[in-house]
Amino acid sequence: MNKYIFVTGGVCSSLGKGIAASSLGALLECRGFNIRMIKCDPYINVDAGTMSPYQHGEVYVTDDGAETDLDLGNYARFTSSPLSRANSITTGQVYDAVIRKEREGRYLGRTVQVIPHITDEIKGRILAVGKEPDVDVVIVEIGGTVGDIESIPFLEAARQLIHEMGKTNALSVHLTLLPEVAGGELKTKPTQHSVKAMQEQGIQPDVLICRAPVLLDEATRRKIALFTNVETEAVFTSYDVNTTIYEIPLVFYEQKLDQVILKKLNVESRHADLTPWKTMMDQFNARKGSVRIGIVGKYMDLHDAYKSVYEALFHAGLSCGTAVELVKIDSSRLEGDADPDQILGKDLSGGPLDGILVPGGFGQRGINGMVKAAKWARTHGVPYFGICLGMQIMVIEWARNVLGWADADSTEFNQETKHPVVSLLEEQIDVKNYGGTMRLGRSETVAVDGSKLLAAYGESHIFERHRHRYEFANVYRKEMVESGLKLGGFTPDGSLVECVEWPEHPWGVGVQFHPEFTSKPIKPQPLFRDFVAAAQQFKERVQR
Repeated sequence: MNKYIFVTGGVCSSLGKGIAASSLGALLECRGFNIRMIKCDPYINVDAGTMSPYQHGEVYVTDDGAETDLDLGNYARFTSSPLSRANSITTGQVYDAVIRKEREGRYLGRTVQVIPHITDEIKGRILAVGKEPDVDVVIVEIGGTVGDIESIPFLEAARQLIHEMGKTNALSVHLTLLPEVAGGELKTKPTQHSVKAMQEQGIQPDVLICRAPVLLDEATRRKIALFTNVETEAVFTSYDVNTTIYEIPLVFYEQKLDQVILKKLNVESRHADLTPWKTMMDQFNARKGSVRIGIVGKYMDLHDAYKSVYEALFHAGLSCGTAVELVKIDSSRLEGDADPDQILGKDLSGGPLDGILVPGGFGQRGINGMVKAAKWARTHGVPYFGICLGMQIMVIEWARNVLGWADADSTEFNQETKHPVVSLLEEQIDVKNYGGTMRLGRSETVAVDGSKLLAAYGESHIFERHRHRYEFANVYRKEMVESGLKLGGFTPDGSLVECVEWPEHPWGVGVQFHPEFTSKPIKPQPLFRDFVAAAQQFKERVQR
């Protein structure tokens, strides 16, 4: 029988359940186990696709085009577990499926209730992931905080599965908070209440992971164990690290978290090969100097809105042996009469930029500021990386400032423009469902000989994920190429432009796909790596 681990959280949100679950998954993989990760989100939205980045952070896209919670990005960065829409379960999906079954008469006239129908739907989705033949362990993270009314059906489903499978096949890992009060004392009472809330749901946690500023001493662990009915050896600390979140697997390994869990699951422990994680930490500690990368985007007030982009830049810095300093610039600051030299140039607080990245986004706000940033990078020889919208910005900027079409724009922002250099495909125009017009998920790009795209990947056939609606308008392809813009990649049939590059520029590359989704700390994404390397070379060239 496959083993299941249910990861829950208490006391408050944002304690790091996703990092804890991902780190545990990484450790089990280092011991040779095949794992799968599942995120259960209590919100009623069917998926994260229409949620505001300011409220929920980025949308993480899987190979099959599912728009999911950003925690799946953590799973992807820490583990090699394959991810698809099956790995993201929301209340919206569950109720939608149950209601459709009821309308179809599949419940044979019975009253449809939370128990058993909703919980059975949740259980069925969880078990379906574990039925794959090569799966050893399934780690299920239940979002929200114990005590939230929205989480109750998921906790009940977990309770039933633990009861049905037995403690050696399914166990509970509960993450709590130990707050620090005046004098530096750590208080265990919130953890005691959190475990009590879990027990009221019918679940006795088997393992506790306590978020705290420092490693818990033995006396505190014994006290927590005494009041929570958890063995002292099963009380662990997720303490604050002053390095990187990618050290957490090593932190847990030193405390023997994975060994205790395998013992409880009655699984024979295997040798743990942590070489990739130790090598990554060696790279982290060996970094010298830094490069300053300006992120010119729309959603700058919430770090998680561009979570995968920031992480991919960090990974690239590890590969290049440098720290990456993020300079977050709201593109609306560059609009109107704003002088880009004052905002992006020599007078920028902290020093000048070594590179500019324009990430994805939707909507008109701040677009002209992004165009200004692209022009500034192009004319000043500053490395530029455009992702999705950032590539479209390169096309608009080129049309306006090289071809002289002052009104050039995307039809997303200006339906009346005489030069719609970015537009919907003809077959998309009359589609009213936004999701129905999106290019979502993994698809192929063919890199052109001599392109920086080909140089980065080292192969011409590239597979990355998309999440966008508008495309480079092919009707203007001839004028763009003749004026010097390099088209560096296409779809296999050549019908869609996937990459544009600036000629005679140190590194100006825009791609229609989202390469950030495939970056890992132990395997940096090629385009991000080359972008950061170009920023290093730029910094050295200008001898700052």
